[in-house]
Amino acid sequence: VQDTLTAVRKMTKRDVFIEKEQMMNILMFLPSWDGKMPQPCILKPKPLWTGKQIFSLIIPGNVNMIRTHSTHPDEEDDGPYKWISPGDTKVMVEHGELVMGILCKKTLGTSAGSLLHICMLELGHEVCGRFYGNIQTVINNWLLLEGHSIGIGDTIADPQTYLEIQKAIKKAKEDV
Repeated sequence: VQDTLTAVRKMTKRDVFIEKEQMMNILMFLPSWDGKMPQPCILKPKPLWTGKQIFSLIIPGNVNMIRTHSTHPDEEDDGPYKWISPGDTKVMVEHGELVMGILCKKTLGTSAGSLLHICMLELGHEVCGRFYGNIQTVINNWLLLEGHSIGIGDTIADPQTYLEIQKAIKKAKEDV
């Protein structure tokens, strides 16, 4: 599940484009695919699809949702441009299509108002279960094509965190 959440976040970013060969490979894993390629968002110099387009193919039914990404700054919610998000942190699903936004655990996970929660309430547990399975299958196969890695340096805590860990261990030893 964590791999899928990582991949969904990565896939729905603005700068993710998929070529025709990859798109056809990904569509192969979508059971509800009708055999027709969706219109690419970029036609020239070569056809390219976005990650948002792929995710939109997974969304069942006529689902609508407006949420914010977990990193959405509150000051973007005021003013005349409240529907525009420079960081793509305003998530909008309209008629089953991911129009804008980067999906995260808050917008896709098990919390109230998330996409899975709305699907469960509006479409029922069977459709939601298939939706969840399709997300796992399609997104994880995209991740195989795209790739994702972390190094050992990504797991090393910064000095402040290290000190907090040491304090917690020392306190736990004293309590025992």
